[in-house]
Amino acid sequence: MKRACVIGAGPSGIAAAKALLADGIEVVVFEKSHEVGGNWVFRDGPGHSSVYETTHIISSKTFSQYEDFPMPASYPDYPSHVELREYFQAYAGHFGVVPIIRFGTEVLHAAQDGDRRWRLKIRREGVESEDVFDALLVANGHHWNPFIPTVPGQFTGQILHSHAFKRAEPFRDQRVLVVGAGNSACDVAVETSRVSKKTLISMRRGQHILPKFMFGVPNDLLYAKLLWLPRRLRQPLLRLGERLSQGDYEQYGLPEPEAGILEMHPTLNSELLYYIRHGRIGVRRGIERFSGSTVYFTDGAADELDAVVFATGYKITFPFFDPSFIDWSDALDIPLYRKMIHPQIDNLFFIGLFQPLGCIWPLADYQGRIAARAINGTWKRPADLAARIEHELSHPHYAFKKERRHSVEVDYHAFRKELLAELGA
Repeated sequence: MKRACVIGAGPSGIAAAKALLADGIEVVVFEKSHEVGGNWVFRDGPGHSSVYETTHIISSKTFSQYEDFPMPASYPDYPSHVELREYFQAYAGHFGVVPIIRFGTEVLHAAQDGDRRWRLKIRREGVESEDVFDALLVANGHHWNPFIPTVPGQFTGQILHSHAFKRAEPFRDQRVLVVGAGNSACDVAVETSRVSKKTLISMRRGQHILPKFMFGVPNDLLYAKLLWLPRRLRQPLLRLGERLSQGDYEQYGLPEPEAGILEMHPTLNSELLYYIRHGRIGVRRGIERFSGSTVYFTDGAADELDAVVFATGYKITFPFFDPSFIDWSDALDIPLYRKMIHPQIDNLFFIGLFQPLGCIWPLADYQGRIAARAINGTWKRPADLAARIEHELSHPHYAFKKERRHSVEVDYHAFRKELLAELGA
């Protein structure tokens, strides 16, 4: 019997473990924390969790549930982190994943030995040991290692990344700047504006900021209704709906987006524009420099501030791999087939290492099934794997902007079809 290891018991890791078990593979899951759920387990203190007190998912329940394990009918269109935590734990329990998870266990190092098996150095309760596996599935996620850009000068107030943001109350009566234009940036700006003396949001360039509901339905359901149209027609229709629902961005003091809705990973937030027009959130351009408590912006504006929250994304890193083996921390392209298959190493798989215009884990489930079949030999690696990877990189689903944020970007529905095709479904 083949023996496989999964690193991480978050949504992608438990899906991979379920698939391996279903194919009769012996599985061990190493999880650094003490429960299932990964980033969706809220923890009040500093640590791995990146959800905050009021976090709700940004894709709808319909496209966020595992396709073989529906969310409860009582869940709202956009479940909270509390509901998601319960859902993931129910999923892991239902498919028998919990007994194979070694909680409180950190993977310190992973490398192939002379027999091409994976030798892992692990630590649990301060005690280090080693274990050996025939295959390794990496599912530790890519939203855990915060990226903070370098800004000239020194700021004397508080600086933190949105990864460490837990609740708005510590910012009561403070002057707060949130840097970024993505989902985390807009969420943090809205939350702090409820209690702060002043909240500003700094955006270097325009972004599509869409409400969670358009024409009365979750926007990902609306997009799904347009899939019968050619791709060249979808973006104009979505842009028309965007303009009809909220007007031009210049009305809010925001720069116009530089690319189409499906080329920039749109931000989903129903409150930011509302709070801007009500004067609770001010808009600034990119940061030029710090000087004491003053922040200077590229358009000449300057503000005295108490705190700066960088919601500037994450680096894709794997602390258990030697950098000489894999270092994608600044990569603009990730050279994997179907975002999971390594071009040279046939017993290494990355699960959930993609960013869809939608939700990750229903598709991570399909990746887990592909990995299980590859380990058992019922799925064959393509002979022209390198060429296929190059074709994927040069033919993205949409013309995503070439930057680190989009290095693993996919279209949910197109990627789902590709993974199902690999499974012969």
